[in-house]
Amino acid sequence: MSKTKISRKEMLKKPDEFISLSTRAIDFVKDHKRQFDYLGMAVLGLIIIYLGINAYTRYINKKGQEAFNTAFYAMTNNTGKTAADPKKTEELFSDVINKYGMSKAAKLAVPELAYSKFEQKQYDEAISRYEEYLNKTAEDSPYKSLARLSLAACYEQKGEYEKAIETLEKIMGDKDDSIKEQAMLSLARAYRLAGKQDKLADTIKQFNEKFPKSVFLDLINASQK
Repeated sequence: MSKTKISRKEMLKKPDEFISLSTRAIDFVKDHKRQFDYLGMAVLGLIIIYLGINAYTRYINKKGQEAFNTAFYAMTNNTGKTAADPKKTEELFSDVINKYGMSKAAKLAVPELAYSKFEQKQYDEAISRYEEYLNKTAEDSPYKSLARLSLAACYEQKGEYEKAIETLEKIMGDKDDSIKEQAMLSLARAYRLAGKQDKLADTIKQFNEKFPKSVFLDLINASQK
């Protein structure tokens, strides 16, 4: 196959492909300088907004955690004959939620607020708060079973034993075994209060098999008598 010979003059007339591409790119930027200036300003604006949001989030998380620590300290610092004032802790945990709702601590404050409501025998409000927490918590969270255990206690105090049983049975279906000893103890009590003797007997049997060294063995076995 014959090859067409290109003269040096013709070669010089044809700029290198990469040089041509670079030149066109530079020319394009020059021709659209104003648009690129605006784009640069837009990117800079987005960076400033991002940094501002990031700084604000850190600030809110810090203040929220500080408020949560204050409330938690008020709840747990009382010793001896002096008991924590549930009304006071309710106010403090409410402040965490209301003032720092975007913080991570605000979510943790919800079940603590629910417990304060429970201590004041405001069971409907406690139930509402526990359900709020459960709805916002991932299914694989280790704290979900704890919240359900507390929710069941609220239903039991209201005499709604079927709802307490339903809630406790969900814990028994969870993969996490760390809270199941307490859950089965509560479940046995709920079955007894609901008059479900067959379920009670089966739960006591399972408890003895699963937790043969439990400190609650005598207590749960006595519930059948």
